[in-house]
Amino acid sequence: MTTSSESPDYRAINHANWESRVPVHAASDEYRLDRYVAEPGLLSEIVEFDRERLGDVTGLDVVHLQCHLGNDSLSLARLGANVTGLDFSASALAHARRVSAEGGPHVEYVEADVYDAPDVLGTHRFDLVYTGIGALCWLPSVTRWAETVVRLLRPGGELFIREGHPVLWALDDPRPDELVVLAFPYFETDGVHFSETETYTEQAGPIAAPDIVSFNHGLAEIFNALWSAGMDITLFEEHATVPWNPLGPAMEPIGGGEFRLRERAERLPCTYTLRARLR
Repeated sequence: MTTSSESPDYRAINHANWESRVPVHAASDEYRLDRYVAEPGLLSEIVEFDRERLGDVTGLDVVHLQCHLGNDSLSLARLGANVTGLDFSASALAHARRVSAEGGPHVEYVEADVYDAPDVLGTHRFDLVYTGIGALCWLPSVTRWAETVVRLLRPGGELFIREGHPVLWALDDPRPDELVVLAFPYFETDGVHFSETETYTEQAGPIAAPDIVSFNHGLAEIFNALWSAGMDITLFEEHATVPWNPLGPAMEPIGGGEFRLRERAERLPCTYTLRARLR
């Protein structure tokens, strides 16, 4: 891995990276695309994890920002929501549309940058904005993101997000001694450049576009952005687990697709779930 604070065109760099990940992810056991077609009742483990916190979404107009291959979007639709998935990767959306068409129910998928969502989809037309794991770290401004969410929501609408904890994003790569070391920014910066030849799923070889630009956002920055945009936080929970293995042998699987630290898991907040309502 190499790092740099310079990010002259974060979107182009990250778009190329995600397009190169798509064929690997689509073929992986982790994303289980063929199972979603074969099993009409299958829900993603991400949605299952938060199903009680999410509550009844039947009949709600939901937009899933940064939806990637659409597993969570489809799962929300299978729970009864009217779902629109938005992502900037055309190839990812092609897979998502195929799975929706073959396995049902229908999800509308739209290609656009997350910051452009209100202009592309229309303003104040959704009851719920949903965002899943590993989304905010690709966005340079959490304030602009919060303003985007508010523009999408109807009065009284809600945001629901489960995301990687900013402490997790600040950690160094897995170490042989399994120490947990803070090495990267916790607070929002101009971005950190990484070059990673492998993605987080099993794969046959290196991805074609390994460069990425990542942005962390501290919890106070996220809370203040939402409050300033006109939202009230109604639920916030931190979790010691994460739905992938970010630290190699330092982590252990505990079922449901979740991992936690093998030793003294209480040391590390790995993810959080947040719900907020528009005033």
